[in-house]
Amino acid sequence: MRMRKLNILLLVIILLVSGLPAYASGPDDAIQLIVDHKNITELSEPVIENGRVLVPIKFVSDAIGAEVVWDGEARTVLVKKGDKELLLWIGSRLIKYGDQGYGVSDVAPKIINDRTYVPLRVVSNALSVGIQWDGDTRSVYVDSGKSSDIEAFYDTSIVSLKAHDTITGETDITVSIPSGLNVAETKLLLLDPDTARGFVVVRDYGAVNQMTYLPKVEDKGEKVLVLALYDSNRNFIAGDAVPVTIDVNPEVTVTGTINNGSITIGQNVNFLARYINYEITEVETGDTVSVTKRDPVGTYTYTPSYEDNGAYSIKVTAFDGNEVPYDSQSQTAVLNVDKRLSMGGVRENQVISGTVSIIASRNFDVNGTEYFMRDKTTGVESLIAAIPYGAYDWTPTQADTGQKELYVRVLDTKGVYHTSAPVSVIVDFSPRVYLSGVGPNQVLTSSATLALSSNVSLDEVTYYMKKTSSGTTEMISSKIDVDNISTTEEFEEVQVYAKAMYQGQELISESITFKIYKGELYSARPIIAKSEFKAFASELALESFAKTGMSASLQTAQAILETGWGQSLPVDKYNGKFSYNLFGIKGSATNGSVISNTWEVYNGKSFRVDANFRAYNTVEESWADHKRILLELSRYEPYREVMYDSTLGAFAVRRAGYATDPKYPIKLIDIIETYDLKKLDEVGLE
Repeated sequence: MRMRKLNILLLVIILLVSGLPAYASGPDDAIQLIVDHKNITELSEPVIENGRVLVPIKFVSDAIGAEVVWDGEARTVLVKKGDKELLLWIGSRLIKYGDQGYGVSDVAPKIINDRTYVPLRVVSNALSVGIQWDGDTRSVYVDSGKSSDIEAFYDTSIVSLKAHDTITGETDITVSIPSGLNVAETKLLLLDPDTARGFVVVRDYGAVNQMTYLPKVEDKGEKVLVLALYDSNRNFIAGDAVPVTIDVNPEVTVTGTINNGSITIGQNVNFLARYINYEITEVETGDTVSVTKRDPVGTYTYTPSYEDNGAYSIKVTAFDGNEVPYDSQSQTAVLNVDKRLSMGGVRENQVISGTVSIIASRNFDVNGTEYFMRDKTTGVESLIAAIPYGAYDWTPTQADTGQKELYVRVLDTKGVYHTSAPVSVIVDFSPRVYLSGVGPNQVLTSSATLALSSNVSLDEVTYYMKKTSSGTTEMISSKIDVDNISTTEEFEEVQVYAKAMYQGQELISESITFKIYKGELYSARPIIAKSEFKAFASELALESFAKTGMSASLQTAQAILETGWGQSLPVDKYNGKFSYNLFGIKGSATNGSVISNTWEVYNGKSFRVDANFRAYNTVEESWADHKRILLELSRYEPYREVMYDSTLGAFAVRRAGYATDPKYPIKLIDIIETYDLKKLDEVGLE
């Protein structure tokens, strides 16, 4: 990186003399700047900003024989005097004192009116010159003939690491924090020594004296580890910095327990993994079960069958951020599973009035399966079915009515019979009919086909429709054609039911109430052009990141995934009202709600029903509401603990119940990687 001497920008320094009072300035509050007994105030008059005295450094540097170099591309200031150097980054509190290490200033260098301002006390620390404040004459004295030692700005320090220590894996970091500080957040930042930019690697609430740092393999190299403390308004209040080397020696070990014939597999990984793979191999046969791309802090439970008893070789593979795999040593576990058999498909005291699917729930192979019913009053047993294996759809007869016990008997591959414990049920064979094809509260906008099922063989079926508005009832066919139904209202409420005959007895189904709608329908629409959505969402995410500390890359990825790159936001299907809902959240919000579709099940059939989705006045309201949910609901506490990191956050938010899709975290991580969103989480020590 090319450096050149500053010849346009005037270097000015923020005077941070120990003991110098902060005060409000007035027009006559002239402050004198005296360097090596020469008053140079007239060359550039000092100013006051935010209660601090600012004085120019250009002439101070000339007077004490120091050289100043400005790098406009890197936005750095380098001050040299003999064998001493000082490196500062505009906008960063991080200080590099040449070979003497790093420090943290209470004011970051800045550019004001095309002039670069840097802290004088930092120059004093780095170049060992004397500074003094005379309150009576309101004068600042700089004396290159006097020496000074480096004096830290804060009492806070990282105590468990020395300069240039190497971090090879999971490390406990001990810090010292004065008791008087009102600390709301304690963070560790890992910064690049060339740019003074990096990422939050540990975050905790309050003043925390020990934190566990899990490094990333891909962060290999020279870094600066920074302790940063913040108040409740997220204002920086103290910190420390130490140069370190990240050189992870990846270690992955298998952990686990055997319980009731199952293996619960976990892992210890000494670096921050992107995801985990599990591999379970039966030693005798070589058969392998592979489970891929799992939560790096989760576990996996494997339950083999009785025939699979024996030794298993278990291996865990952890992948770093570049998807480089690191394998554990294989561990052997020996399973000795007992045979298990139970009656499945029915529950204790269930009332059975129609067909049920009964099954032998077992963990061993069989050559025959027999389902039995026992009358609890008479003790008489009867065979329901005899099949090789699998489930059986049983429809009781009227003669089966009463209190019964159901059990299953199986013949294993060695010719031994096994019988399950009985399940008590009540068989009620009163003839019943069940209507399906539409569901309660459904809004029907196209055709539907009605169907009637029963626990008996029906002789005749007739369907009827009743209009709520007129009270009229008419016979209809099994197919409901919306276009052929006359309506007087925008939404015509109707009821359908069926009548059937069974051995001369009339059976009437339940009545299902729903609505007919024949008007225009509106579908989801975009918020912005697809090509513009990344920048659009990133801006909102960065604003939220600054306020909350939630990973901006993860926020952006969620918005991309939930809306299909901003192309599918809910609208009211009947009036077209736009929701500005970026995350598909149901309910009501600042602009009420919109009606869209969701799915329900009735009599075993899925159908669409209307559901209310939150509507907002602006997309910003939607963004803020989504963040409020994650920040306030108790179930998202695991997410809040790691919300600064996109990978840990992606798995934690799914673990907390945000999404049911097991691939949801990987989808988010892939979006972040593919579209280079990680840089949104980059921070400095501002």
